[in-house]
Amino acid sequence: MSVLFSEGRLGGLALDNRVVVSPMCQYSAVDGVAQDWHLVHLGGLMMSGAGLVILEATAVEAVGRGTHGCLGLYDDAQEAALTRLVAALRKLSPAKIGLQLTHCGRKAATRTIPERWRGEPLPAEEGAWTPVAPSPIAYDEGWQVPDELDEAGIQRIIDAFADSARRAARAGFDLPELHGAHGYLIHNFLSPITNRRTDRWGGSAENRNRFAVEIVRAVRASWPSDRALGFRMNSTDWTPEGSTLDDAVDLARALEAEGLDYVVMSSGNVRPGIAIPPATPGHQVPFARAIKDQTGLAAMAVGMIVEARQAEEIVSSGAADFVALARPMLDNPRWALHAAAELGADIPYPPPYLRARPNNWLGFRHVHPSANPPASTLQLDRPRSVASWDRPDVGAAKDR
Repeated sequence: MSVLFSEGRLGGLALDNRVVVSPMCQYSAVDGVAQDWHLVHLGGLMMSGAGLVILEATAVEAVGRGTHGCLGLYDDAQEAALTRLVAALRKLSPAKIGLQLTHCGRKAATRTIPERWRGEPLPAEEGAWTPVAPSPIAYDEGWQVPDELDEAGIQRIIDAFADSARRAARAGFDLPELHGAHGYLIHNFLSPITNRRTDRWGGSAENRNRFAVEIVRAVRASWPSDRALGFRMNSTDWTPEGSTLDDAVDLARALEAEGLDYVVMSSGNVRPGIAIPPATPGHQVPFARAIKDQTGLAAMAVGMIVEARQAEEIVSSGAADFVALARPMLDNPRWALHAAAELGADIPYPPPYLRARPNNWLGFRHVHPSANPPASTLQLDRPRSVASWDRPDVGAAKDR
């Protein structure tokens, strides 16, 4: 029996399996408002077979956006658009739906990916705004020097995370994931490379962790107790002068005490020019194992997890509770359906796609020669009903 396709839990939230679609920026919002593209993109991922789909990084205030095309959740128009989006996505599959709340800090005000051939920082003539950070240190040469946050600014952003969480709850999301990695604002406070403060928000590890702890505390207080809360964490800055895995474990324990349910263990990107080990399949999985071994939090692994048997081994070995995939899902938006067939797991298909289910299509083994679908689906049987996938499989065995 596949462990990857067994039920998993994040706090009070039950998931049909342990495959997660990671947040992926689409640079397609208008004034932070979700557009038709988001429905098409996310609708496809809702039918991937994953147990959880997490929306892209969504800013908690306007100056926290990475680009003009980033999603936001700090005004009524943005909330209304996401409410409509979640309602539409719910009709497509039983997958749970999360979103990632973020503030880009000193990496805000950049061009979108398709425009970066002209340079990454957004120039003033293209509507750049001034980023904010714990210390006035530019991300790189040619980037803006951010404004240093004062006490009032810090409290404003903590309150903004809590307010966006309340909006997310009203919109119908199952969980928020707070972005504390990749050189964004929370990571800026955590790392001694980017936090040079001498007040209560800087200096010692406890002080540098304070911003993250206060945000989690505020969000947990504003978020329904029966819904999960997650945190994408920096595991290491990959340099002796930066944060380490031991620092990450200490932070995870502090956040667990505030009611956090899970962490996603990522790393790097605090500044350019730091040499990191080559990205190889599963290269960040040991970070997730450290969290599992040393805390009571659920751990989500990321980092070039591309093959079904690789993902199965990560979960079945106890290295992580969940695996989260991004670019593999863009490459193959049916990744989890195909992984289930390869691992011999019988999972539901979207009713309109039943003719492509292993038991209903004679060409399946030609397209997926490594698949090993369970014996029950080798027959022309009727698939089981799950949540919204409950329409009869009329004619599913035809037109093979």
